[in-house]
Amino acid sequence: MTSVSSMTGYATAQGKIASGFITVELRSVNSRFLDLTLRIPDELRGLEAPFRELISSRVKRGKLECRVSFKADALGRSAKLDPGALEALSRLEEEAIRAFPGARPLSVAELLAYPGVLSTDTPDPELVQSGSLAILGTALDSFSASRVREGTALSRVLLGYCDNIEAIARAIAGKLPEILAAMKAKLEERMQEALTAALSEKSTLTPDDVNERIRSELTLYALRMDVAEEINRLLTHVAEVRRTLSAGGPVGRRLDFLMQELNREANTLGSKAVAIEMTNASLELKLNIEKMREQIQNLE
Repeated sequence: MTSVSSMTGYATAQGKIASGFITVELRSVNSRFLDLTLRIPDELRGLEAPFRELISSRVKRGKLECRVSFKADALGRSAKLDPGALEALSRLEEEAIRAFPGARPLSVAELLAYPGVLSTDTPDPELVQSGSLAILGTALDSFSASRVREGTALSRVLLGYCDNIEAIARAIAGKLPEILAAMKAKLEERMQEALTAALSEKSTLTPDDVNERIRSELTLYALRMDVAEEINRLLTHVAEVRRTLSAGGPVGRRLDFLMQELNREANTLGSKAVAIEMTNASLELKLNIEKMREQIQNLE
């Protein structure tokens, strides 16, 4: 089973490559899509494309920043002086001293620091790339693990809200027959009073007509106020949220859609409310759904 991942994460990894020592730092926050920013020093600019490809294969959503720090190797046995560069620099120094007799000669440190005087063997680019990608892979492993830990914690929170929504829906379903019966009795009493008054005013209606009219109106009212279908859909959507979390993987967009469907049913339940219990249930449902929606924005 694939784990659920949060879009928030952080990791770092460091190690030796052919040309020096690098540190890879990864950090991400929420985003609808993968928004990748790479910060790579000029010495390793050739790694941008393979880094982007590897990260994109491992991360699907989030505003992610990858920052690479590089420290080149100190001088090794392969370092050597360039005679041509030394000769050119010596000639320039003589000309400068003739123009400025009081100028002091260059020190050894200044000579060695001059660009081009000191050279080293160029590292094999393939070794640099393979070593760097290995360190990035280590950072991505740690990064993914941190996102999975947070995603697992968020899943537990969401399942708790699922329990709340299911309890509210089942509670209102249990009270629904009683609520509808009370409303039916009240409505029947009021209609009976109104139609009885109409009969006493020399109406052409017969008692049978009055009773038939009452039955028809009560039937239509009961159909309009019945929320059993909405409650069943609420329970179905909650079951789908649980199934989606259990399946794992990139679940954010699917869960966001399910929140829209849950909210639609909660609104319909509120619009059909004929008792304070139904109104309160609708409000509680929407409160839990909104809390779920906020947490889902953090999931990949």
